[in-house]
Order: sequence, then C-alpha cells, then structure tokens
Amino acid sequence: MLASLPIKPESRAFLQRAPKMLIGADWTSASDGALMDLRNPASGEVLCQVPASTAADVDRAVRAARQAFDDSPWSRMRPRERQNLLWKLADLMERDGDLLAELECLNNGKSAAVARVMDVQLAIDFLRYMAGYATKIEGTTVDVSMPLMPEGDFHGYIRREAVGVVGAIVAWNFPLLLACWKLGPALATGCSVVLKPADETPLSALKLAELVLEAGYPAGVFNVVTGTGITAGAALSHHPLVDKLTFTGSTPVGKEIGKAAMDNMTRVTLELGGKSPTIVMADADLATAAAGAAQAIFFNQGQVCCAGSRLYVQRKHFDNVVADIAGIANGMKLGNGLDPSVDMGPLISAKQQKRVYDYIELGRDKGATIACGGEQFGPGYFVKPTVIVDVDQKNPLVQEEIFGPVLVAMPFDDIDDALRMANDSPYGLGASIWSNDLCAVHRMVPRIKSGSVWVNCHSALDPALPFGGFKMSGVGREMGAAAIEHYTELKSVLIRL
Repeated sequence: MLASLPIKPESRAFLQRAPKMLIGADWTSASDGALMDLRNPASGEVLCQVPASTAADVDRAVRAARQAFDDSPWSRMRPRERQNLLWKLADLMERDGDLLAELECLNNGKSAAVARVMDVQLAIDFLRYMAGYATKIEGTTVDVSMPLMPEGDFHGYIRREAVGVVGAIVAWNFPLLLACWKLGPALATGCSVVLKPADETPLSALKLAELVLEAGYPAGVFNVVTGTGITAGAALSHHPLVDKLTFTGSTPVGKEIGKAAMDNMTRVTLELGGKSPTIVMADADLATAAAGAAQAIFFNQGQVCCAGSRLYVQRKHFDNVVADIAGIANGMKLGNGLDPSVDMGPLISAKQQKRVYDYIELGRDKGATIACGGEQFGPGYFVKPTVIVDVDQKNPLVQEEIFGPVLVAMPFDDIDDALRMANDSPYGLGASIWSNDLCAVHRMVPRIKSGSVWVNCHSALDPALPFGGFKMSGVGREMGAAAIEHYTELKSVLIRL
C-alpha cells in the first residue's frame, strides 16, 4: 500500500523505518514489544506500526524528564540559550515543513497543502513567539511591612520558576500544532516534557522529536511515548513525578485527567470540547457571513474544538443564508488530502465516521430537515458536509459536540434571543458575530460566555491571544502570556537583614 502512495521520498523513508518512541536519548520499542497500527483515513489502509507503550515505558520517560529537569545541562541553561534552542527548533521545522505537512495528511486525513500553510506554519510561528519569553520571565520585589517584627529590616521578593516535569496529552485533530502549544511554553520556561500524542496520530510528534534532538536539546528534555490513552495516557496522568498535566481533547476524558491530577495535586490545564455559536446579524454582509460560517464548520472536516457548529441567523435572512451555505457545501470536493484540489478530506477513523453519521440519523429521526449532505461513503472515512435545519435549542444536535462537518442552523428574532440561545450550552470555547454595527457588537461581546469571541471571522488564532474555554470547555489557557503562568510557579522569598 505504501508503495502506491504519491508521497515524498522523505515521508516514505520515515514510514518504512517503523518510527519508535523517544525516551531520554534512546529510540525505543515498547517494553513488551507491542505495536499498534496507524491507518490512512483516506483509504482505511495501514500506514505503519508504532510502539504501544506500557505503564513501565511511561515511567521510564517521566524519570528521564525528571532527571533532565533536576540535574542535567538543561537545568543549568541560561534563558538566552533556551531562547536560541527554540529558534533553532522552529528553523528546523521550517526546513522540513513539507514533510511535516505530508505526515499530518497521511496520519490525520487533512489537506497536506492546508496543513503546510496552517498547522505547520502556526506551530513555527508559535515557537518563535514563545522563544522570546525565555528571556522575559520576571519576578518582583516587595516592600514588606512585617508588623509583628517592627525592629527588623527585611528584603522580600517573588521568583517565577519553571513548574518542572510536564505531562502533555494531545488530540488527533491538530497533532503537530497542539504538541507545539504545549512544548513552546514548557521549553521557554525550562521545564521538561513527556508527550503522549493521540493514539491515531503520533507521526508528526515522532518527527518533531527527531528535530528536538537535532536542535541540540539535552536528552530527556523532550520524550514521546506512543500508545493508547487507556494505558499510556492513564499512566502519565497518574504519575506522581509529573508536576503539571496539560491536555487537549474531549471533555469526558479531560474530566478523568483532572481527577487524576488532583490525586497528586498536579497542576493542570485542560482545553476541551466546544459547541461554538456563529451569530449572523441582519446588517451583516450576508455573502461574507455565509462563506465564513461554512469555513467555521467545514474546515478540518469539522474536527475543530471551536468549530462554528451552531448557526443563528436573524429570521428575515435565515433561508437565504442557509441556502448559500448549502450551496458552498454542495460544491466542495471531497477526497484524499494529498490532492491539492480537494476541499475536504476524510474524518479521522471509522469510529468517528460512525459517530458523526449517527448524529445525522438522530436528526432525521427527530424530524429535522437535512438541507444538504447527510451521507457517508468510502473507501476511507468520509461524511459529506451537512447542514441541518428545523431543530430546536434542546435537540442533542444543538447541545452535544458532534466533531464533524455538521452544522445545525436556527433563526432568531432579536439580540437578546440570539444571546440566550448562544449561551444555552454546557460549552464556552468560542463564538463569532457577523455584523457591521460595532456598537451592537461591543454590547454583545461581554454577554457571550466563551473564551474567544471573533467578529467577522471565526477560529482566527494568534500566538499573542490566550485560547481556552469557559464552563465545560476547560480550565486554563493556551498561548499568549497566560501560557507562561501555567508553566511556572511563584516562590516568595523573605530575607531578614
């Protein structure tokens, strides 16, 4: 199967050498020799095998990271050197950007062309942004009062220090980008990392590990363990030598990781699910809004935590906007992401394909109307971009995260009505407003319960803007200065003079 794929020689060589895990300085198999298959979502065929790590393998990786943090050249490295290493890593990723994008396509199903300009480039830009923070981690001095010791002279100050060993667990929808969201602030602050990529998509993480070593990072600073969430992910979440856990994935799994973290009082950040609303006001440029709403839900096959999966349109324009989005959906070309002319690739797995299609069938059973799409096909794990109308706010399609190219659309009458429906969700990750009335927009923004609000765009990310959720969408933030806070601890120091 591999021989028939139209891929770069570098990609073929990477897959043929059966990638192994990185623990310390060693590329290693699982301790019991177990392997797991990786499949190409566009065909369902096996790409290669990677180690299925055991709890013992995770323990070795954590101990390697612990040693690197506590007593290695990394533990004594100056901020400028950490900065320069991150720049070097970003340069190597840029050099191998086409390879990384192709691995994302093969392993995840997304367009290789889009992955190069989006996933890979955003990861590079983020590492370069975070590199600057290595030299800007600051403490403060405090003029203390010490009322119970009035005769003494004191000097007080507050240090910000690296939190320690970071256990990072990432989802399969943006494997490389999510890994770099964890890696950037961890390496900038001086932490060490054990990364557990998603079961389905470890290839770009293993290539990233090669580049980390090539950049000159000491052994143990970055470790990658492949395997299942049930075994490897659970072992990492419960490990007592991990100082911080950071997870991106589903809300149910995030809850379990949060509970495991509390058992050891491990610091934790969780970037979880979403059911983000897209609100189209009557004064919006309707053609632009329709195109934006289509992009908000169909980008990356709808497998985006902040995808605009709920559409609310002012009633008098509802039918026209829905028709425009359906027209866009019907014109999209589906196929293998290696083909640059393809607009949308497959879903990640047969399991996810079934999950998404089951939601569409549930909509039919409850009397909803399928405005377009609503079909699945193969080989591979394809679901046509789908728009569903005639649903009410309490319908499971409106309340639950589908994580696929399925948009549910509803009309609203006024701003209060739109905001009520937008906030009627257990999630609060993102939202977008499409309007040219900036006075109305500024009044709406504080009333929307979500971590990000985009105006006349959706899922627009920048390294300087914190990203995370309200409510069931998570705890903590990725990116921006806020990320540095999550990878550091504060230490108060008081000296009697």
